[in-house]
Amino acid sequence: MTLTKRDLVIRISEESGLVQQQVLDIVQKTLDYIAEALAKGDKVELRNFGVFEIKVRKARIGRNPNAPETDVPIPERSVVKFKPGKEMRAEVLKLPPPPKAAAVTQAIPNLNTPAPPN
Repeated sequence: MTLTKRDLVIRISEESGLVQQQVLDIVQKTLDYIAEALAKGDKVELRNFGVFEIKVRKARIGRNPNAPETDVPIPERSVVKFKPGKEMRAEVLKLPPPPKAAAVTQAIPNLNTPAPPN
């Protein structure tokens, strides 16, 4: 399940008693200020949540998997990195591993055993 901005607005509105439009304005303004600070190259630190910062990825040479002999220059660029806060990291670590990993291993047949006759 995905938590959207709309979901946040509805939950905050119900809990605070504020009108949804007021909550939407506040949430949107908060996100705008975070994006604005990052665009200036500033670090955004939200205690107990995490830190957003700009990191510069160095230029490098990539390879096209369809034509491995061809080098593709990838230029230097800025990216947003997020480092979760202590409390968020602790909550996420409590999550059980996703069940997909077990399902995938069961779906792949063992190549060493003969296939059953039809």
